[in-house]
Amino acid sequence: VQLQAFGGGLVQAGGSLRLSCAASGRTFSSVVMGWFRQAPGKEREFVASITWTGGRTVYINSVKERFTISRDNAKNTIYLQMNSLKPEDTAIYYCASTERFGTRYPGDFDSWGQGTQVTVSS
Repeated sequence: VQLQAFGGGLVQAGGSLRLSCAASGRTFSSVVMGWFRQAPGKEREFVASITWTGGRTVYINSVKERFTISRDNAKNTIYLQMNSLKPEDTAIYYCASTERFGTRYPGDFDSWGQGTQVTVSS
């Protein structure tokens, strides 16, 4: 799977951004798509995931009620709508794919897109 993420930028605290990740290269029926983020000096952190079929989702607690992961099967694209952004959301955001639903471990994800920078100013 080839992945391309985009949509990051600079936003003030309380603002919103929508990240997109376009996927290509294989069928996706068994694939789970996820978003991770990595802040400077910190480990890569799972944010959310979604199955291509059924749309089952998983979120980390710190983004529940603020972020929404979704997918457009026709466009082979997933999205991360981020609302009520906080400075601590500042990071490089990556999309990735796995065939293991429910996992949050980066090592279980075998394809990665390039990161997109999200910066939230206070």
